[in-house]
Amino acid sequence: MQTFIDKWNQYFPGAEKPIVFYYTDDENDSEPAPVPERWRCLVCSLGPVRKGKALRFSARAISCDGGKRYAGYAQDFGIDIERFMSSGIPGESEGERFKKTPEIVARIMQQIPPFAAPGKYLVFKPIDSVTEGDKPVAALFFATPDVLSGIYTLASFDDDRCDAVIAPFSAGCGALVHFPYHESLKDRPRAVLGMLDASARTCVPADRMTIAVPWSMFLAMVENIDESFLITDEWSKIAKRIAKG
Repeated sequence: MQTFIDKWNQYFPGAEKPIVFYYTDDENDSEPAPVPERWRCLVCSLGPVRKGKALRFSARAISCDGGKRYAGYAQDFGIDIERFMSSGIPGESEGERFKKTPEIVARIMQQIPPFAAPGKYLVFKPIDSVTEGDKPVAALFFATPDVLSGIYTLASFDDDRCDAVIAPFSAGCGALVHFPYHESLKDRPRAVLGMLDASARTCVPADRMTIAVPWSMFLAMVENIDESFLITDEWSKIAKRIAKG
């Protein structure tokens, strides 16, 4: 990881470093995430990780039913998700109104099937805390537009597909965990653009988006850095702007 960190500081000076996630049954490589007393978005719970802490989430530590489902610890959402995401649940919720009708939501949910988490715990940790024994699923970047443009382009630098980075309709946690996990299982994974979920955007600064890069793709990305656009004069201008914050 030191090679990546050195290159990151060189080409993305001062930018927030990525975090990683993986599943495990081990209780010794991180501290347990606190169990929220009330509903809390999983994206909001990642604040301490972004500041340097490694956290281990049990199913109980993810208080949002959607977060549990997108992380593989539940097979349903626990609510009428079709109406919750569209027109609302009479007497309970006005609805998020992300889709016009419950029927549209139902068809979308068929494209996002539940899965069983491959470990008792979901660990998030800073990338500079990754050890040789860890098996990250993906690197998660919380990026400003300039940084995002760099990761987006670098992720697909050696890829001939025009959709090597995808932006599926998803909750914030789905774009960070569910889709990257499933992409990581493919021979040719794709990176996942996220934080387009308005209900989760209050958990990040106004100028942040996310891009999740499956681990095999990330490792290739690191190897490609020194022959990519990052060494050009054009990027050096952007790097200076990144450094200014």
